[in-house]
Amino acid sequence: MIVGIDPGHNGGNFDDPSYIGRLIWNGREWETCNTTGTETDSGYTEARFNFDVATFLGDDLRRAGARVVMTRTSNNGVGPCVTRRAQIISRSHADVAIAIHADGAPASGRGFAVLEPVADGPNDKVITSSARFGRDVRAAVLEYTTMPVSTYDGVDGITHRDNLAGLNLTSVPDVLIECGNMRNPADAALLTSAGFQQRIAMALEEAIIRFLRK
Repeated sequence: MIVGIDPGHNGGNFDDPSYIGRLIWNGREWETCNTTGTETDSGYTEARFNFDVATFLGDDLRRAGARVVMTRTSNNGVGPCVTRRAQIISRSHADVAIAIHADGAPASGRGFAVLEPVADGPNDKVITSSARFGRDVRAAVLEYTTMPVSTYDGVDGITHRDNLAGLNLTSVPDVLIECGNMRNPADAALLTSAGFQQRIAMALEEAIIRFLRK
């Protein structure tokens, strides 16, 4: 099986605002090529978190026998643009894909949210399967980690988004997970812990395996 992993943002994005700030068409509207992402109050960046979790997940999946396709393979580059990331995943003919992120919401909000695509043409054939995968992700994160469902985004940990290129342009079952709120002290303590990062990687691997077995 082929699994696509998209660790959001990139560590070098901070150094090239003109590149990541250029506008691209995400299937519905114009958005920037990429962003720097958020960070904790102590300065631990979302880009680093995303890549650390993606590395744990990729290693776990390879040990399980999967072929893993990553949209970036380091945390010191710039981009690629979100449209290019969608292209990498789709051209790999992945059986399933996940984008890994953490949120930068007001500090009062806690928890993870699974973002699912809304039908817009290119992704029409994978809306149902993406929703099924999203339910698997939600269940596994609750089972394997202590992160609660989001108190501010979506309903019961699930939200639908039509303004993200990765979800708008996907041709494979795909969801995006906001693993927690980096601005919330309780969430940040988990997100910066290597132990939690390994646990959420285990949860995502389990969700992927459950989905593929069905």
